[in-house]
Amino acid sequence: MQIVFVILLTIGAYSYYFLDKPVFGKLPSGDRLERIKKSPNYVNGAFVNIEETPNFAPGINTYDAAKTFLNKPKNTEAPRPIPTLKTNLFSLDSSVAQVVWFGHSSYYILIDGIKILVDPVFSGHAAPVSFFAKSFAGTDVYSVEDFPAIDVLVLTHDHYDHLDYETIVALEGKYKRIVTSLGVGAHLESWGIEPSRITELDWWEETVLVQPNAITIRAVPSRHFSGRKFGRNQSLWSAFVLKAPSHTLFLGGDSGYGKHFKEIGNRFGPFDLALLECGQYNTMWPYIHMMPEEVVKAQIDLRAKVLLPVHWAKFSLAMHPWNESITRLKAEAIAKQQQLTTPLIGEPVQIGKHYPDSVWWDF
Repeated sequence: MQIVFVILLTIGAYSYYFLDKPVFGKLPSGDRLERIKKSPNYVNGAFVNIEETPNFAPGINTYDAAKTFLNKPKNTEAPRPIPTLKTNLFSLDSSVAQVVWFGHSSYYILIDGIKILVDPVFSGHAAPVSFFAKSFAGTDVYSVEDFPAIDVLVLTHDHYDHLDYETIVALEGKYKRIVTSLGVGAHLESWGIEPSRITELDWWEETVLVQPNAITIRAVPSRHFSGRKFGRNQSLWSAFVLKAPSHTLFLGGDSGYGKHFKEIGNRFGPFDLALLECGQYNTMWPYIHMMPEEVVKAQIDLRAKVLLPVHWAKFSLAMHPWNESITRLKAEAIAKQQQLTTPLIGEPVQIGKHYPDSVWWDF
């Protein structure tokens, strides 16, 4: 009995030590928590979606999903290195609005003289430990040193494949301010970032990026969830509407399909470019990630002229073949006569001027 007690105590102590690591961040407290409690999207101690959003499909539970995930087929990962292009970000023409995608949901926006970096993950993994959810071979071609000074760092929500502790710490000194979803600032402050540099937005709230009101960014609803450790849905998850003099962009974050896309399209569209998630879906969790065909439906709802699919080609976080999402999405875009751009990782998309569309994933 004493041996069992010692073993359990050791496991408990190790778990406490492990879960106290900085990578897990902190839950909101103090004035931040008081602000959260006043949010119309915070109900009974947690943030909620604007429509009912179960974690899993009927009849499916966490055990079912975990068991299936542990038996993923090999084709969920690319069989050879992903082809990429290494662009000199310092020499991009600032007179042309451009987006450079780095795989999964990380991308750089240069628009009307302002430089924005969204959900950067350059650590080589999308998990609290480096041996899990490792990036595909060939995708880690960019690092913090490859970026000029960033005006705004945009963080959609606190999941590991969007909020990467190692990258955020490495970026210190590279950016002026952070715009993120309500509650995410608790993680950032625990990592040593000054509160004065953090702007947290509730859904439908807006902040000015460049005075006087030339460039604004507004948090809008997505259909998802949040959490890095315990305390699920203690911070908000958002998409963002980026409004600049030259163009309007939709920065999608993670979202299942829902009625919010049409509302956003009616209120803020049309969009010159929408960056929407394409990948990591499954019929077991159909409400929190879109099926490829639903991505095109969301593009139509948003009234987006061009779709740039993200959230794929870098991490295997679901059970579908690594390139199935883009193959299905492209077929649906053609069927629905919607414009799609499919750049290589690192290949610039010039908004209104040049939309790469090669089928580079067919292997």
